[in-house]
Amino acid sequence: MRPSRPKVAVVGHVEWVQFARVSHVPRAGEVVNGDDLFEEPAGGGAVAAVQLARLAGEAMLITALGDDELGRRSIARLNELGVDVRATQRTATRRALTLVDETGERTITTLGPRLEPIGDDELPWDQLEGMDAVYFTAGDLGALRAARAARVLVASPRAGGTLAHGVPLDALVLSSDDAGERRQAARAQDEAELVVSTEGERGGTYRTRGSGSYRWDPAPPPTLPAAVPRAAPADSYGCGDSFAAGLTYGLGAGDTVGAALTLAARCGAVCLTGRGPYRRQLTYSK
Repeated sequence: MRPSRPKVAVVGHVEWVQFARVSHVPRAGEVVNGDDLFEEPAGGGAVAAVQLARLAGEAMLITALGDDELGRRSIARLNELGVDVRATQRTATRRALTLVDETGERTITTLGPRLEPIGDDELPWDQLEGMDAVYFTAGDLGALRAARAARVLVASPRAGGTLAHGVPLDALVLSSDDAGERRQAARAQDEAELVVSTEGERGGTYRTRGSGSYRWDPAPPPTLPAAVPRAAPADSYGCGDSFAAGLTYGLGAGDTVGAALTLAARCGAVCLTGRGPYRRQLTYSK
């Protein structure tokens, strides 16, 4: 029986991100001024968890954060956005700097090692068994095996070598424009029943095990009321993570691949029209 609103979770990473708008990404030796400054807890795990919470009404995020002010601020902000954060503590929360240019494209520099939950951490791994879908972006093999207890498991190639150990995936979703994700996906794609490659405004391609490759069409940015300020495309940060969350939600809800991809594309398109990852994300409506 298909659940009306699936139970969903994310196992993944969080970074404290400083955002700045620039005219262009600086060339070597160049100084470029940034404005429209703000900060958010983000990263693939956090953004996907917020998008899932907005679709499902609630979402759990299993992660690792520093035992510091930024870790505490991250939990408070994500709680405010509807995410039930379950975090183990490390030494320092990872930071990142994101520059958004005049076309809306984002360029990210991460600062310090990525913090990942591990299967031996005292975290609610047993609760994943009751989930309809889990999205996995970071963690060790024990964490991945715990996530596999969910009915549907979707993963990002950013999980790295953890994926290449025989744990089956229902879906692997990557950006075809990201060389690093393509390399990691090549190692893990044989473990996935569905491989989805996004191409931004061009839509993307997918293939299921034993089938050929198929395309889906992009979703246009939504039409906003005249009273709502619009800068489209405003900010591409978080679009891919919102897409992956929409795919996870759709598959967890029992949708066909085509319907799940349509929902995912809408999630990415809505996120594109906002400032940062959370200003505009698709929200569930009956």
